[in-house]
Amino acid sequence: MSGPCLPQEAVRNSLIEDAKVRLRKHDVGSKYSHLSYTKYSILLPLLAKEGKLHLLLTTRSEKLRRSPGEVCFPGGKCEPTDQDDIATALREAQEEVGLRPGQVEVVCRLVPCLFDKYSLITPVVGFIDHNFQAQPNPDEVKQVFLVSLDYFLHPRVYRQNCINFSGHSFLTHYFEYMNPEDGATYQIKGLTAKLAVLVALIVLEKKPTFEVEYNLSDLRSSSEELFLKLHKDTSKL
Repeated sequence: MSGPCLPQEAVRNSLIEDAKVRLRKHDVGSKYSHLSYTKYSILLPLLAKEGKLHLLLTTRSEKLRRSPGEVCFPGGKCEPTDQDDIATALREAQEEVGLRPGQVEVVCRLVPCLFDKYSLITPVVGFIDHNFQAQPNPDEVKQVFLVSLDYFLHPRVYRQNCINFSGHSFLTHYFEYMNPEDGATYQIKGLTAKLAVLVALIVLEKKPTFEVEYNLSDLRSSSEELFLKLHKDTSKL
């Protein structure tokens, strides 16, 4: 005989607390903030809804010169008034989707990524309320949508490729996702896909249906090794 069902709020809280414990093990804090690159930060907003964890993503406005219409996380370039990487991510999220800093519980900063030879991107992971209603800035954001975190380990439509950057080969992920709410189809790729996969691996602790470049038994160390190898070679250029 099965036991009583947990209230939805208790289920949400359990999902969130378990995820926070796992994410905090991967928090690098300000360890790499001293590196001399043009700094960017992005916010990976997580929320618990309908018994699952989801990531909030956006599509960039068609008005933008850089990557119009592409799927991404809220984020942007560090400004002189930003206190740190977290402040940058929170400011950009408020500007883009109306998410106020007080509505985000920041959990960790993951190992940064090199976007090119000159740009360092810090991923900031935080939880937001499951009832958050986005208010997209039409000058920057076209759409806001949710994707279940487990989709980034067990997708319906997926392919991968191998690219060379600074003398190293890297796997790239491409997901095609159909939003069940409105039938819209989104292409999630590049750095956005890479970070979504990493967060899913950390939080869900499950093996994906595709190959990844991390050591699944030691995600933090392997992600740092990949970054430092690239940083070392890039800094020689």
